Amino acid sequence: MGELGGERFDSAVLVDVSAQSCTARLGPPSPPLSRNPADLLLALPRPKCLRRLLPQIAALGPARVFVTAAEKVEKAYWGATALEPGECRERLMDGLCQSGDTILPEIRIVRRLKPFVQDEIPSLYPDPRSRLIAHPEKSPLPLPHHDWRASAAAPGRPLLIAVGPEGGWSEFEIGLFGDAGFSRISLGERTLRTDTAVVALLSLAAEGRLTA
Repeated sequence: MGELGGERFDSAVLVDVSAQSCTARLGPPSPPLSRNPADLLLALPRPKCLRRLLPQIAALGPARVFVTAAEKVEKAYWGATALEPGECRERLMDGLCQSGDTILPEIRIVRRLKPFVQDEIPSLYPDPRSRLIAHPEKSPLPLPHHDWRASAAAPGRPLLIAVGPEGGWSEFEIGLFGDAGFSRISLGERTLRTDTAVVALLSLAAEGRLTA
């Protein structure tokens, strides 16, 4: 049990249950779980994929998720109920319950990728080494092994991982990210489902396995 945005309790004992309510005795409080060192810039996936992915994102603990347009994102996806704040919150809450956390990720919708990358990324992530773009490569790029857990935890030093549509980013978008100082990383030449790639990358970030 826990208070959303606050303390969590590793133990709780039900002491009274009635038709109208239940009463629990809580154990000692614990602080929220530590944040994942990586934020996520996610090209909007298919609605059913987004519904499946949001709980997993919340369970892995990034502080911020930017859901963005991309050339290979279908315009019809933007009208999906999966993007409605109430449904997003419900699915993120499922992930918190699964992981035992109490902090909801901040979800921000970014409808125009180019001005966001050019104008906002430099102030949000001032260190270019913290900007990574994931893209399938025929010749897999090695994943770096530098430990980011200490440096990324410092204020203003989170990682940002850009994950594209299931077909990958377009050549224009890859150039856009490159001009903004993003370093390319790859999980190999296989084109993965968005939820598979996101879970793998956030897990590697949590273990300090991602940097440029």
